[in-house]
Amino acid sequence: MIRTLVVEDDPVAAAAHASYVGRVPGFTVVASAATGADALRVLATTPVDLVLLDVHLPDTSGLEVLRRMRATGDTADVIMVTRARDIAVVQAAVAFGATQYLVKPFTFSAVRRKLESYLGYRQRLGSGPVVAQDDVDELFGTLRAPVGAGGLPKGVSRESLDAVAGVLAGAGEGGRTAAEVAEAVGASRVTARRYLEYLVQTGLAERDARYGTAGRPQTEYRWRPGGTTG
Repeated sequence: MIRTLVVEDDPVAAAAHASYVGRVPGFTVVASAATGADALRVLATTPVDLVLLDVHLPDTSGLEVLRRMRATGDTADVIMVTRARDIAVVQAAVAFGATQYLVKPFTFSAVRRKLESYLGYRQRLGSGPVVAQDDVDELFGTLRAPVGAGGLPKGVSRESLDAVAGVLAGAGEGGRTAAEVAEAVGASRVTARRYLEYLVQTGLAERDARYGTAGRPQTEYRWRPGGTTG
């Protein structure tokens, strides 16, 4: 079993992340931490293979937690979790040795794919010595599913689709317009609408009109109960 530590200060999000991890075969959550200090204490006393590490913590940055882990020789693998889209955050995470990166909001299917690819990576590590360039390429390739994989049309990436789906699923019955989704995921309205229309076409979302006090009605999208992107 892959022993996993969930580091997230929001109790609701922490419970959701722990639930997601627990639903993937081969993984178990050994602890949760709400602060960077708590995370480092757990890592100092509990065997951990993988950390789901939120960047924004109340006492420090998740990047600082990762830096301190490496400074003490802790080699547990880390999946950074954040809403940030600043390239500097990504660069720092890579520099400090993050294995993968998850951008909020995300669905269970996004977490499952990350964890399954990570499990494949761990299994490949234990299958024998790495002796050639092809071995190295295959090893690292298991961590990175190709963009647009899984039968998605050209121009639709799995991670962006999961982000858009996560916004709709989190909206409940209220629904969201393309502009609101675009703001939530950090994309253009045109891009958000393309993903929303794809969700409608695949039966995962439904489209309706939102009437305001004046002017033309806006198109509103709602997540269909029981929907899943993968």
